[in-house]
Amino acid sequence: MGRLPALILLSILLLAFDYYCYRAVLSVFKKWKPVTKKLFSVVWWTYTGILVIGVFAAIYVPSYLPLYLSLRSVILVAFFLTLVCKIVMLPFLLIDDIRRLIIKINRSFKNKDNTVSAKEINTTAIGEPISRSSFIIKAGLITAAIPLTSLTWGISSGAYDYKIKRRTLVLPNLPKAFEGIKFGQISDIHSGSFYNKKAVQGGIDMLLAEKPDFIFFTGDLVNDMATEMRDYQDLFSKVKAPLGVYSVLGNHDYGDYHFGGAPSPAKAKNLQDVIKTHKTMGWDLLMNEHRRLKVDGEEIGILGIENWGMGRFPKYGRMDLATKNTDDLPVKLLLSHDPSHWRQEVLKKYPQIDAMFSGHTHGMQFGVRTEHYQWSPIQYIYKEWAGLYKEQNQQLYVNVGYGFLGYPGRVGILPEITIFELKRA
Repeated sequence: MGRLPALILLSILLLAFDYYCYRAVLSVFKKWKPVTKKLFSVVWWTYTGILVIGVFAAIYVPSYLPLYLSLRSVILVAFFLTLVCKIVMLPFLLIDDIRRLIIKINRSFKNKDNTVSAKEINTTAIGEPISRSSFIIKAGLITAAIPLTSLTWGISSGAYDYKIKRRTLVLPNLPKAFEGIKFGQISDIHSGSFYNKKAVQGGIDMLLAEKPDFIFFTGDLVNDMATEMRDYQDLFSKVKAPLGVYSVLGNHDYGDYHFGGAPSPAKAKNLQDVIKTHKTMGWDLLMNEHRRLKVDGEEIGILGIENWGMGRFPKYGRMDLATKNTDDLPVKLLLSHDPSHWRQEVLKKYPQIDAMFSGHTHGMQFGVRTEHYQWSPIQYIYKEWAGLYKEQNQQLYVNVGYGFLGYPGRVGILPEITIFELKRA
């Protein structure tokens, strides 16, 4: 099924779901005056119509139009919050409908002769079934307000609440000249999701204030299109360090989700524009290659590969190319966007990699993360999803991301700037 038919089918299903919720809300507020009900209906369906049309426009309207990205963000945020609240309400509505059905079936068996006592008539007209329905649906409305409140807070307070995570990276073969060297890592900028340039600048200022000797960026500069960096290229051009900024591509940088997996001239040009953006900002983009980082005559290796992820994610990375001619380097640091690459290939085939740096998971932008405990639903998909992991003599660090995707906020899993200090064992 193509994209348009799938979207039309999904819209029909969502409208049916919307009607189901609409009828449930009206059933609770039966005492509303006709004018109030009419006004409610107009507001409900106008809002729904705007959201549906807005989602189609967000997908099909050209991204170069003025204010496109801002309007797209507002529409998608409203759509997401509305959908989540209605989904939370759904179990309550189903419970009430099932309860009503059971009562109806039970009464049909009790009253096969079509006679109903006066007591039963009173109960049917004004009694318990209706009051319980009202209670259940109102409970659903109140419960739906909980995610609305927390997700709204995550947008207003969590999206740009950058946190610095400090880690000591112990490497047994680290050359003496690199002892105490500091470097930073950011990941998953997703510039197409941003809507607050001042806040983004604030995060960049926090990173630069740490005065790292070099910096890693581990992929997903954009959501889909190189044009998303139009308003943010100048800001991220300020991300510089004495020993350089090294970057790799993430799964979103190839344009697969916009143009499809098949090659096309437009898709190829978009990728070249993304690559050009890295170069314009002064970042050293590693495409299945390595660099020798030299301090006081001693060297370590920085390796970077294109995206390599498990399952449906693209496997463009070539470790054989990135590791070529690196046997003499005592320490090798690998930039690879997707942390699944570590367990699926690096641990199995490349024991010479001392540490790998990834992003990709975002920590699902939802969960709990403290100094000694972390939890997120993403851990049921990715074994390594946030923080530092060690296995045998190899290490992996997963940064939960600088930006956001889909839901324009974060609850519990805040945007991260990681600062490492190198130490010898």
